[in-house]
Amino acid sequence: MTGKPVRLVIADDNARMRDQVRRALEAGGCEVCAEGASAEDAVALAREHRPDVALLDIHMPGNGISAAQQISRSLPDTAVVMLTQSTEDDDLFDALRAGAAGYLLKGADPETLPETLRGVLRGEAAMSPALVMRIMQEFRGPSRRKFLRKSAAADKLSAREWEVMEMLGQGLSTDDVAKRLFVSPTTVRVHVSTVLRKLRVKDRESALRLLSAGADSSAHED
Repeated sequence: MTGKPVRLVIADDNARMRDQVRRALEAGGCEVCAEGASAEDAVALAREHRPDVALLDIHMPGNGISAAQQISRSLPDTAVVMLTQSTEDDDLFDALRAGAAGYLLKGADPETLPETLRGVLRGEAAMSPALVMRIMQEFRGPSRRKFLRKSAAADKLSAREWEVMEMLGQGLSTDDVAKRLFVSPTTVRVHVSTVLRKLRVKDRESALRLLSAGADSSAHED
């Protein structure tokens, strides 16, 4: 890629954000081939221009993760990088499973984007530092990995939902869990509500008993 500008397609339904990103990229020597505002736009423009990088928002019409998957499959020479506000574990891991080579947060300095994307084309991963530990925790959590392998109940939960329930099971309050995860108590309650719905139980005590039963079963099998 030496001597050649990085060619990009940008897709984000926030026009102001697109403009800010485009300006930063062009100032850094990159070439923005086209811009879109939806997943459908992203896929169509990527197939038309065959850029080096497709820079995609997640929560845009049509779902950016779906666009990432389609682009990764049909254009293997185009690196897909997500640029998003979402720090949710589900979005992060779904994006990586869809073939994204990077996951960047919109709060970062846009002036760093050009060099970050050049790094992607050199084979480097592009990941906001705050999210690297999330990935490490996902692969370092032996208790959760056992549940994922052997407990049908735990298999229904996302990484963050499991983390919340595990802390509640240890006796932490909703406020304590929120502080440890750097989220609001409301976010913790939303995760718990989602868990109850997924497990089809009425309260968190029932959910914890169900998950605990899976853990005990896994421990005996080991």
